[in-house]
Amino acid sequence: MSVRVDFYILPDATAQGRLRLACKLAEKAYDNGHRVYVLAADAAQAHTLDELLWTFKQNSFVPHVRYPPPADDAAPVWISPEPPPQQADDVVINLTADLPPRFEQFQRVLELVDQHPDVLAASRQRFRAYRAQGIEPTSHQLPAG
Repeated sequence: MSVRVDFYILPDATAQGRLRLACKLAEKAYDNGHRVYVLAADAAQAHTLDELLWTFKQNSFVPHVRYPPPADDAAPVWISPEPPPQQADDVVINLTADLPPRFEQFQRVLELVDQHPDVLAASRQRFRAYRAQGIEPTSHQLPAG
């Protein structure tokens, strides 16, 4: 089975736009029975995303934990700036500027793009890198609001 790569393109560059989109996509994946690894750019972003998942939407619950989880925690959504472990192989949401390490092990890679020049430049490089590996990414232009 080959990996499916989707680029979700926001129309603007708001402060938390990509993080809010990560929450929405993690919720949708969880609701559809998937396990999700959210690859944060750094520890501060991972912490912010951890907090945001509790509050981004009223009446929403996305069971999540910072990776590595406690031994007895089976939360379906893991958040970390660390490379995904081998057992993470379903969905990865990438918030970094680089290809996710071992991205080939996942069924789906979700790339989140906003209109910030640095984010755009890095996402274009990742798009080309996926194509160079024989993967044809799909782009989704998201509406404003």
